[in-house]
Amino acid sequence: MLKQYGRDNSLALGWRDRNSQLIRFDALATIADLNGKTILDAGCGHGDLFAFLLERYPDIMGYCGVDFIPEMITAARSRFTSPTASFWPVSFMSPDLPVHDYVLASGSLNYASADPAYIYKAINRLFELSRFGIGFNLLRKVPYEGLLVAYDPQDIVASCRTLSDNVVLVDDYDTEDFTVFVYR
Repeated sequence: MLKQYGRDNSLALGWRDRNSQLIRFDALATIADLNGKTILDAGCGHGDLFAFLLERYPDIMGYCGVDFIPEMITAARSRFTSPTASFWPVSFMSPDLPVHDYVLASGSLNYASADPAYIYKAINRLFELSRFGIGFNLLRKVPYEGLLVAYDPQDIVASCRTLSDNVVLVDDYDTEDFTVFVYR
């Protein structure tokens, strides 16, 4: 998709359009006041979330974007030279990642896996990497079978409640999507 659409196009990242990406970012950005905090962006793509967050939270202490596709990291590094940002070509499931205040995942958990328990393993891993909480968005429906997978919001929330009693479901911004916050 990167070759087909180019690195400056949100379609290269699997988004329907730029607006669908931004409404999801907008929902994620309400997790907390991120000024003075460190952020891990799990599946950062080109670093679009970093640019979005900086507009709202100009005093982010540190941002680390990780993506297992090296071309995504190359594109992100070429876009941002901020001393508060770093981009690593690694999976967010890697055991070597440091803990951050908040972990965000926008769109990166929507891809199908051969392992039916992958979504739960991924959420657990993201929670392990956070000091204060995680936020992620998922699809509740997909237009066709294939690369993307949909989830039942109540099933995801129930699973998240095994990690924390403080779970918030945000599902009023898009008919296809929902966001979950899990706080420590």
